[in-house]
Amino acid sequence: QVQLVESGGGLVQPGGSLRLSCAASRSIGSIDNMAWHRQAPGKQRELVATITRGGTVNYADAVKGRFTISRDNAKNTASLQMNSLKPEDTAVYYCNFYRTWGFGRYDYWGQGTQVTVSS
Repeated sequence: QVQLVESGGGLVQPGGSLRLSCAASRSIGSIDNMAWHRQAPGKQRELVATITRGGTVNYADAVKGRFTISRDNAKNTASLQMNSLKPEDTAVYYCNFYRTWGFGRYDYWGQGTQVTVSS
């Protein structure tokens, strides 16, 4: 079974930066959409950012202007550059690739990587 593998999480001070990366464990063909989600302790998982194959991006209001999602279509990888990090950004971050067709959708998920913002 294909899984996504995230890397780049860790502990950072407020105001610092981290870059998360995501790749599939094996070839999965072209992917229409890539996304990052996060889940903080005691809270529901929330969508952070998405990017289409054509490069259209969307961000949650809480991260606009601070986070940047990008992708490499040739390598089928996604990245999330996180700047000006705040303690409230502390969460497990999950990578998500998905295809959609009509009313259908197929998702791939990573296991998550911990991001902790603390002084």
